[in-house]
Amino acid sequence: MKKNHAHNSGDDMAGFVHATGSLVKDFRVGDRVAAYHRSGHPHGSFAEYAVAPAHMTFLIPDILSFEEAATIPLAANTAALALYIDLKVPLPFTQPIQAEEVEKRREPLLIYGVTSACGAFAAKFARLSGIQPIIGVAGRAEEFGKTLADYVVDYRQGEDALVASVEAILEKEGLPAKLPKIFDAISENGSLEATLRLIDPKAGAVSTLLPPKLFAKDKEAYQYPEDVTAINTAAPKLFDVHKDFGYVWSRYLTVLLREQRLIGHPFEVVPGGLHGVLRGLRKLYDGRASAVKYVYRIEETGSLGLVRLEEDGPQAAAVSEAIAEFPFSVATSE
Repeated sequence: MKKNHAHNSGDDMAGFVHATGSLVKDFRVGDRVAAYHRSGHPHGSFAEYAVAPAHMTFLIPDILSFEEAATIPLAANTAALALYIDLKVPLPFTQPIQAEEVEKRREPLLIYGVTSACGAFAAKFARLSGIQPIIGVAGRAEEFGKTLADYVVDYRQGEDALVASVEAILEKEGLPAKLPKIFDAISENGSLEATLRLIDPKAGAVSTLLPPKLFAKDKEAYQYPEDVTAINTAAPKLFDVHKDFGYVWSRYLTVLLREQRLIGHPFEVVPGGLHGVLRGLRKLYDGRASAVKYVYRIEETGSLGLVRLEEDGPQAAAVSEAIAEFPFSVATSE
């Protein structure tokens, strides 16, 4: 995030197309769509009208609510980037047809944080790609995790027990004791250290959402073996380096949603529109979010009651204090 950069930071959006650029051919006014807004750029989704590039926009079917659709863009595209570009997982539409080919391509995938939005979409996509077994690491949302992965290991049992559980699963499946591919959708609080012990040191590949040099417990000493491919998956690359992949995958999302082969992430609508944003952020800060995305209906906002902070008066002082002290000044009551 850019420090001292005031901007509309909403990146997930869903709604009707209001207008298109002169070169846009894939969408028309009135289309139901969801889109991934480019982070840090103007016109984000915390507003009645937002702007997103056409290549990161996809059509959604009538049976899909805007609320559910809004859970998809950022998390699903990040998961796809991690799996198919960074980890080189076979694409769903290139699956082998013959049973012997499927067995030959069989290799496990571990997703740390399988019930997070990115982790859950990664599991759904891996399933479409025929990956097996999928081993998920989760905590409180273990039951949800079981709907996504073949095996779910609880990280709360501690690092040693987690590693032992995963190794036991691999032995049961008749697979090598170390993993060829890991997607770490958490990348902090011990996940980096646990996955380091599980990756194949000779030919493994690891995708993390956060850079280990900033989030490992021992930032200076943390290091992957020389033959491990370690990638910090960066979703912003979908707007430049991997723009073509973003275009293709967004169109594929339209197909998956239309054919009901993909659903969104569990969500909770926070009431009050934009007035509820700080409440949702407070829940995230307090660690109360588990296998859920917070969604806001902009139409519920009503009057924002904005006040110029340079003005005098108690309202300006209260707003200034709330912003300066966030998240500690946000009420914890529902």
